[in-house]
Amino acid sequence: MKITLTSSLGNIGKPLTKQLINDGHEVTVISHSTDRKNEIEKLGAKPKIGSLEDLDFLMSAFKNTDAVFLLNPPDYSKSDIREYYRLTNANYAEAVKKNKIQRVVQLSSFGAHLNFGTGPILGSHFAEEIIKQVPNIDLTILRPTYFYYNLCNYIDMIKYTGQIIANYGQTKFPLVSSKDIANAVAEELTTTKSKLFRYVVSSEHTGQEIATALGKGIGKTDLEWKIVSDEEVKKGMEQNGIPSNIANLFTEMYASLANGKLTENYENNKPIKMGTVTLEDFAIDFAEMYIK
Repeated sequence: MKITLTSSLGNIGKPLTKQLINDGHEVTVISHSTDRKNEIEKLGAKPKIGSLEDLDFLMSAFKNTDAVFLLNPPDYSKSDIREYYRLTNANYAEAVKKNKIQRVVQLSSFGAHLNFGTGPILGSHFAEEIIKQVPNIDLTILRPTYFYYNLCNYIDMIKYTGQIIANYGQTKFPLVSSKDIANAVAEELTTTKSKLFRYVVSSEHTGQEIATALGKGIGKTDLEWKIVSDEEVKKGMEQNGIPSNIANLFTEMYASLANGKLTENYENNKPIKMGTVTLEDFAIDFAEMYIK
């Protein structure tokens, strides 16, 4: 198959590209960075360097392809991250429609079933609604849960405070490895749609279970996951230089994880089988990043 990926060579895009090429597919990888060009070529893929906000570029990049993988790379420099998602996916939809692409796999997020109260995930809700309007496509929307690698955002906090401070994690929540996501994307791109939505998850843990696993990996066996108020979390982000509008969005998102709104649809549509990457597996990678 001829497959186009909008994922560049990030945590999902790189293993996905390798897997598809190893399986004999002709892969085009879109990236905004010219620095990625040589790396993409070394993997055996065809690079397309340009902006996802450039419709003409996407129209050209999507030409003569059998399947596309649509991903929304975050750009927190935007004044309105959710509007950025909406505009990017409007471009995706137009490029898919005009190029008459049949197989489309979109990476969304758990919580995207909601149209309010989910912070930046609301952008994924907009993205889903836009791509679903494109006629005559074989569409699968993947909804991964909480990415393991997002826990790396707590590395500095652990180093300077000796704990993880959050407004969620009292009860178990679902987490996922980017490797398991890449496997799911590859599977969906090369088969016909089984259903419109598919959740991707690797494990479920409480905050303290996560802290214990990560702490063991970095030699801090007493690492604590401390749950505080929304206001304290937002204040902490702002004190660390995060703009107020972004701090508001992430506080809202994590609050919706704590109150169960973010996971309610996932709980009713859990996949029969979880991914293969465990929290303990990720803790090894976390420890390597911690000591850098």
